[in-house]
Amino acid sequence: MLRVIAISALMLVSLNLQINAQELNCRVVVDGTRAQTQERQIFPIMENEFTRFLNERKWTSDNYEVNEKINCNILITIEQMPSIGVFTATAQVQSSRPVYNTNYDTRILNFADRDWQFEYIESQPLEFTDNAFQSNLTSMLAFYAYAILGMDYDSFSELGGTPYFNKCLEIVNLAQTSNMPGWQQFDSNRNRYWLTQNLLDNQMEDLRKGIYRYHRHGLDLFLEKPEDARKEVLDLLKNIRSINKLRPNSIAIISFLDAKADEIINIFKQGDMSVRREAFTILSEVNPPNTEKYRAIIGN
Repeated sequence: MLRVIAISALMLVSLNLQINAQELNCRVVVDGTRAQTQERQIFPIMENEFTRFLNERKWTSDNYEVNEKINCNILITIEQMPSIGVFTATAQVQSSRPVYNTNYDTRILNFADRDWQFEYIESQPLEFTDNAFQSNLTSMLAFYAYAILGMDYDSFSELGGTPYFNKCLEIVNLAQTSNMPGWQQFDSNRNRYWLTQNLLDNQMEDLRKGIYRYHRHGLDLFLEKPEDARKEVLDLLKNIRSINKLRPNSIAIISFLDAKADEIINIFKQGDMSVRREAFTILSEVNPPNTEKYRAIIGN
């Protein structure tokens, strides 16, 4: 009887862990090689604390299995330490999701944040609540947790990420009172403010709907129906061209192409030449700096 009770207890613990499994499997790397400091032990401590903040917190009300967690990376490069406990840095935020019936993971977010400025004191707890600004550090980490979730949900259901992009907007609005960089309209057109505005802009809606079709009707079905999948991707590129005319140099489009350029090239390296030429023309038009890179689509 005791053995049965013990096994039942273990099963309940296992079930509870699965039900309460957090959503993110995030790897945080803090590169402090450029920082002028003798206190270099602070950087691995940061990595550990930032990772725990992202991975041990429950960000949604949905239940995730362990194998359903979203794989993501944040590389923080410390540029300066103006004073003790104060850091200026850049951050590269990336996330991916699996493609059905393959062992391939496709990148869905690739965003360079050049306004990463924060205070951090070892052993000071990282505190965050949805309805108050407590620190620039936890606001930035939470912002990207919700952005990663929003992009992931958008890739599995049409406009499924909207609740999480609205969370990003709440964080932006609260953080603006801090006057820290990256949250303001006039700081830059490639910051957290504009990423959020783009993702919630009605004129950008076709981009988000297209991202869903790109993944569910494109990549997820590519092995079964490659020509149909290429058509879905081409339709998204056509939408991007139309949106780019309304919102030139939008950070949401730039971020999407940063994440997908190599993948799109591989998608169109084969197939009908007229489709490949059209894809090349559109990509060269909306992303001129990478025209030579896109030329691989048409083979010369």
